[in-house]
Amino acid sequence: MEETQQRKRKRRRRRDSELSRSAPLGSADADTALCLLLASVSKINAGGRGGSDPLPSSSLVKRCLRKVLSFLSKSDDPVPSFRKIPLAALFSVLPVLLKSNSLDIACLSAKVVGMASLCSFDMNQRIASDAEILESLVSGLRSSNRRVKLSACRAVLDLSTSLVGRQSLLEHSALETLMVCYRQVAKCFVDSVALFPADNGFARSHITAAKEYELPVSLLDAVIVLVNSCNIKQFERVPSELSESFFFLLKELWTKLHPRMYNSTVCSQQKDLLSNMRVNDLAESIFRLSIRVQCTTFLPIDQIRRSIFGLPQSSFEDFIEGYWEVSPFLISRTSRAVDEENILNSFLNRINPKDVVHLLLSSVLHCAVSCPPIASDELDIFNFLKKERDSLGMPIIYQQDIRSLSSCTQSLHVLSFDIYSDVMKLTKMFHFKSIAAITEGLASLFGQPSVGANLYLTPRNSQGLARHYDDHCVLVCQLMGMKQWTISSPRNKLLPRLYESLDGSQGSNVDAVPNACTQILLKEGDILYIPRGYVHEAHTTNDVQKDSAGLSLHLTLAIEVEAPFEWEGFIHIALHHWSQNLKQHVSSDLMTGTPYTACIRLLHFMIMLLGDADPMFRKACLVNSICFSRDTNHWLYKSHVAIFRDLIDKINESSKFMETLQSMERSIQKEEDPFRRIRWLESFNLKDEEADERYEYYVCDVDAEHLFGLHPEEKETLEAAFLTVKSEFCKQVLLEDVLPMYRLLLEKYRIVRKQYLNGMLSLHRDLD
Repeated sequence: MEETQQRKRKRRRRRDSELSRSAPLGSADADTALCLLLASVSKINAGGRGGSDPLPSSSLVKRCLRKVLSFLSKSDDPVPSFRKIPLAALFSVLPVLLKSNSLDIACLSAKVVGMASLCSFDMNQRIASDAEILESLVSGLRSSNRRVKLSACRAVLDLSTSLVGRQSLLEHSALETLMVCYRQVAKCFVDSVALFPADNGFARSHITAAKEYELPVSLLDAVIVLVNSCNIKQFERVPSELSESFFFLLKELWTKLHPRMYNSTVCSQQKDLLSNMRVNDLAESIFRLSIRVQCTTFLPIDQIRRSIFGLPQSSFEDFIEGYWEVSPFLISRTSRAVDEENILNSFLNRINPKDVVHLLLSSVLHCAVSCPPIASDELDIFNFLKKERDSLGMPIIYQQDIRSLSSCTQSLHVLSFDIYSDVMKLTKMFHFKSIAAITEGLASLFGQPSVGANLYLTPRNSQGLARHYDDHCVLVCQLMGMKQWTISSPRNKLLPRLYESLDGSQGSNVDAVPNACTQILLKEGDILYIPRGYVHEAHTTNDVQKDSAGLSLHLTLAIEVEAPFEWEGFIHIALHHWSQNLKQHVSSDLMTGTPYTACIRLLHFMIMLLGDADPMFRKACLVNSICFSRDTNHWLYKSHVAIFRDLIDKINESSKFMETLQSMERSIQKEEDPFRRIRWLESFNLKDEEADERYEYYVCDVDAEHLFGLHPEEKETLEAAFLTVKSEFCKQVLLEDVLPMYRLLLEKYRIVRKQYLNGMLSLHRDLD
């Protein structure tokens, strides 16, 4: 809000400066000015649109417009003066004046629109709601005359100081028009821009240029403002060719400006013209436009499978059935695809073993930007942008994007990194398109929304991370040198959940005396699979392999199983799906009133309790894997149907009604959200106007007083209803019925992860 007010004040001061050179209309009041204005417009219209405007009327119109502007330019408080103007009359003539053949009249009319938009929110809203004014203003942007185009663009910027104004402009195709206008002048502008740093960091630096480039700067300002106000439907209305071509124009500008964020001498002087646009505004626009552009390269799934798990088709099947989430597994280089098919070749070809440190530091530090993390349950990329817009485009951040894992206690700055004594970790290795392509393919192979990637560079005779376990499965790809790994099985059979707290029995695994350890020497080209929960540590030795200088470089691919994509999540979705088909499953007397909705809530909660105790509920559900087939003879289909029936049988056999009721009551008494773990279920009701209203609130709204204040006989009635609902669910639910809804949820997650990946890749200067 403060920023918007500052922008308004700045634009108003500029208008005052311009008006000081204008001749006023004597002592005429606003009514007189408007009457003369209407009369003049009438004469102009009578003169026809084909020729030039009659000189006497044009002169009078210009004088009247300047008089109106003088009322608006009161620096102390323009609103009282503006209230003297008959607004209906003014708005009725503005569309005609904005399209006038007289350049001066068109420009002055645009100034009136702009100045009025800055007077008050009410005035801004009235102009934004006038379709004729907006259409005429957008028409001015298409003018072949530079002055008219610039005046119209300034008015658009003034109107854009309110959300209502921005949305109205978007509805009248102002964004598409501005994009076309900017494309016409972009090439002469890109090489002239510079950055003027702000006190609060380079990401908020303003773009500055010479005065002669005011038109392209203003056009770009307006486009950035509107792009950053778009929702997904408004983006889709922009022709894809226009959106894509403008994306690459912004990328070209970003490529010019990004290196200057590291060079304070380049950014030290302000030029004649200081744009309202900041670096992070530009970064946000590039991120948003990337949503409709393919930024990653494509790798065939079969090539990924062969490169990691080996040539035979059965290799992946053997891995899933024998090792996945069960046991570590070493995949030696000799057992996999020939080197020509190695999915890591594109990345490896960039690495010179003798200069690997310089390559990684220079390329990542100078070509990449910081990657703010996205929440695991985020299903709206624009919500992410709203939270992180001020951090977009920032240089790499130490301890977030790059870390030193040295045992030394003193703090280290990333630029003083000592490769001979410190272990370096580069997180979110999406700076490289080749790595991003691998993570996308692996996500499809395992049926998950996304896969993470970190790079570790370790000097000889060193250890990075201390003994620990991960809450996700990892594939460790040894790219250079070798590393000794020590792995021990977990004492607790329950797999750790993603982002789960490390306290309790899971956390004690790390400090306890380990179970029997497995020692694995990982050599260049080898891949090591470590399931989540397995305690491990790794170190380099004094041995020096050819060209490695004793350094070890490995890429960790993290297969993160988020809550909805465990088997417990699949069961919750099965219950959700079953509950939406009430008439087919439950008798009419159970379908109405509190007993039914309470039973569904309690059944969800009971499933969560089973998930806290039974290891199988925590395992990854792979029905979304690209390898999954509905062929009843397919190995993955048969195994998953068997798992599903086993879990349903466990639910049916469980009689935890009172335990469930008491456990839920304890959570609520502690002011905890008993359904926090399955809040993602609410995503099925987003933008679904036809969703069953009774179902919409059943997870979110827990009627604690009613449930826990029941008399004993009422609890018996509720328990009987609960057991009936549970029995009917377990009897009728089928895996096949759940698959469409489960895949719909995965698609929602994947869309957002894809948008995030595209956005971050678009802000990195090309690394491969």
